[in-house]
Amino acid sequence: MKVLCVGGGPAGLYTGILARLSDPSTEVEVLERTAPADTHGWGVVFGENLLDDLHRHDPEGGRRLREAATVWARQEVRVGAAEPVHLGGRYGFSMGRTRLLELLAARAEEVGVRIRWGVDADPASVRDEADVVVAADGAGSRMRAAGDFDTRITPGRNRYAWLGTDHTFDAFTFAFERTDAGWIWFHGYPSSGGTSTCIVECTPEVWTGLGLDGGDGGDGGDGGDGSDFLDTLGGVFARHLGGRPLRTPPGTTTWQSFRHVRTASWVDGNVALAGDAAHTTHFAIGSGTTLAIQDAIRFNEARALFHDDPAGALAAYDAVRSLEVDRIQVDAARSMAWFEELPDRVEGADPVRFGYELLDRRGDHSESWRYQVHLATQVPSLRRVRQGMTRVRREARAARRR
Repeated sequence: MKVLCVGGGPAGLYTGILARLSDPSTEVEVLERTAPADTHGWGVVFGENLLDDLHRHDPEGGRRLREAATVWARQEVRVGAAEPVHLGGRYGFSMGRTRLLELLAARAEEVGVRIRWGVDADPASVRDEADVVVAADGAGSRMRAAGDFDTRITPGRNRYAWLGTDHTFDAFTFAFERTDAGWIWFHGYPSSGGTSTCIVECTPEVWTGLGLDGGDGGDGGDGGDGSDFLDTLGGVFARHLGGRPLRTPPGTTTWQSFRHVRTASWVDGNVALAGDAAHTTHFAIGSGTTLAIQDAIRFNEARALFHDDPAGALAAYDAVRSLEVDRIQVDAARSMAWFEELPDRVEGADPVRFGYELLDRRGDHSESWRYQVHLATQVPSLRRVRQGMTRVRREARAARRR
C-alpha cells in the first residue's frame, strides 16, 4: 500500500512516521511545497497529553521532542500596571515551530518516509498517485477546496499578528493594555533559542484606531519595512517586554483574521483531511499542533483495524476523529468569542476577578470552590505550595514515560 501525504507540517509528517513504524512495507511519501528551512511562525505550545501520545506511539521521537521543548511552569495575567494575577496549577511546553518540523522531518526520513521538498501537489492528479492520500496542507488547503468535504469557513472578528521577541517570558503571559483607541492584548510564551512568541490581538476598531492597518485598510502601518507598527506595539507593551522590540518573520502576512474551518466530512474518495485542512481551533486554546498529531494517530489506528480495506479505514477515521474534534472546536469557538467581547469584560474590572474569568472562559471552572482556590493562589506562600504540587505532578507524568 502507498500512503501519500500532501503537506509537510505536523499532521503530514507524523502520519508518515506512524505508517512506516506500524507497517514497514507501506510506501510513504510526503509532498511539501516549501523548502526544508522555509517555514513560518514562531513558537507552538502543547501539553502532557501530547507527550503521552508521542511516547505511546513513537517513544524515541517523543523523547527527542520533549528534550527540545521549553517548560513554562506558570501562567500570569497582567492588566496594565496592576500586580500580575497568577493562574495556579497550570503549566505546559513550547518550542519553535521550525525546530518542531526539523525533528519530525528527521524522524520521518529515519524510518523510511520519502519527503519531496518544493513540490506543489496538483489536487486534480494526486489522488491517482497512492492508495490513500492524506491532505494536510493547512487551513487554506487546495486539496480540500478541490474535493467534496462540505466545508464551512467562518472568519473571526478580531485581528491578530503572530510576532516574536528576544524578551524571554518566564511564564505563559496574557498581557492587556488600554490605549487611546481601546484595549489590545497579547498571549506570550517562551519559544526557543532565547526568543518568545507574542500573539497580539485586538478588535478591528482598535486595529484601525492605532494605525495598525496603515490608515488605508491594509495589513499593517509599516511603510514597507514593518518597523512602524512594531514600534507602536513595542511602546504599548513596553512594560511587559522589558523594553525589547517585537519582530516579525520576513515575507509573511502580518495581520490576519482567524478562520474557523469546519468540515462535515473528512473523507472524499481516497482523500482524508488532517490538521488545519480538516479543522482549525482558535490560538487562545493552543491546541493546533496537538490536534494535528492526534489526527495522524487516529488515522493510523484506523489503518491498523482495516489493514486490507482502505475505504473502511478512511470511514472509521472520519467517524471517530471528526466527532472528537467537533467537541474541541466548540470549546475553541467559545474561547474565541470571549476574546472578541473582551473590551467590555476588562474595562473597569478587578484584575483578580478578570483573571479568573479568563481562566473560566470556556465554562469549565464555574464551581465556586475553584474561585476560592484562585484567590488563595494570589497569596505568595500559598502560591509556592501550589507550584510545588504542580511540579510534583509534572515530574510524576514524566516518570511514567521513562
